[in-house]
Amino acid sequence: MSIEKIYQSILKTAAAYRQKLNGFGAADFQLEPPIGGWSYSEVYAHIFDASLLSLMALNNCINGEGKNKPTAFVVKLILFFGSLPPGRKYKAPAKIAARVKKISVTAAQQFITDFELQLAQTFPKIGTANPKMKVKHPVLGYLDAKQWLRFIQIHLNHHYKQLKRIENSFKQQS
Repeated sequence: MSIEKIYQSILKTAAAYRQKLNGFGAADFQLEPPIGGWSYSEVYAHIFDASLLSLMALNNCINGEGKNKPTAFVVKLILFFGSLPPGRKYKAPAKIAARVKKISVTAAQQFITDFELQLAQTFPKIGTANPKMKVKHPVLGYLDAKQWLRFIQIHLNHHYKQLKRIENSFKQQS
């Protein structure tokens, strides 16, 4: 998949997050779902914080602030197929999970805006990145700039599905 297609997919998914966000009341946004785990608020805090951190790593690749390390084969498969392997629950690394907090709808809107702006500034430079320059992801290992972009896409889609599971759990409770 071309980086342009990945970029457009990310923009479309960010717009879907924004649209879904517009449908939440302030109180509902904070509620813990019946299935347990993160509230909508915490999912938004996590996904856009992690996406901004991923953009920082991507920029480090562009700026030559990485290492010449291989990307694991299994990670290449994840990036190729565009999704995390199904059938298991994933936990955020402790450092990332510690950053998750409940935020307001307004804060979530600002997170999305900040992400979209930084993505727009970064995207034109991705093609200039040395593919051997990689920055370590806390779970997946070393990724180059294009791989970081693909990871952002996969991660956004993964958590969008989580929002749907949360929504379904509230519907089943009613």
